[in-house]
Amino acid sequence: MAKALVFLASGFEEIETVTIVDVLRRAGVDVTVAGLTPNVTEGKHAMRIVPDKSIDEVAVEDFDAVICPGGNPGYKNLRKDPRVIDMVKKAFDSNKLVAAICAGPTVLSDAGILEGKACTIYPGMEDELRKGGGKPEQDMVVVDGNIITSRGPATALPFALKLAEKLAGKQVAEAVSRKTMANILRW
Repeated sequence: MAKALVFLASGFEEIETVTIVDVLRRAGVDVTVAGLTPNVTEGKHAMRIVPDKSIDEVAVEDFDAVICPGGNPGYKNLRKDPRVIDMVKKAFDSNKLVAAICAGPTVLSDAGILEGKACTIYPGMEDELRKGGGKPEQDMVVVDGNIITSRGPATALPFALKLAEKLAGKQVAEAVSRKTMANILRW
């Protein structure tokens, strides 16, 4: 079973964080939500989540993927935390999956892992990717090697399904997609 680490910082984007965790768990991925503090963490829209563990209780070596949700000021809190930057670098250097959505790709840029990589970010923030050597694209979800990026809350489900595909396999991701989107087709 694949294992994923999702960072949780004050001001996180609720749609992105919850969608990632939910879809991956439906796909059978062992997800750990690691808070920058061990306490209840409040999102951008006042949703409160209790992290599974504190970031100080996890080691990147124990995971197959590290994931950075966006949200403002959530992404700012992630990018200024040296523990997050270090874990992102270590995950990338170990060829683990490194993913970020919305403004979260700024963390990847700050970690210095986007050089020459196709990537995407929340619209209007493309210069943040260029600073780190990234090559911004406009697609909803961009995959380049072991890096997956996405644009924002509206792309949370396709992003999470792409993560599920990479971590649990295409058939599993397609099954989760069918089950979560089946009722939409009836509207």
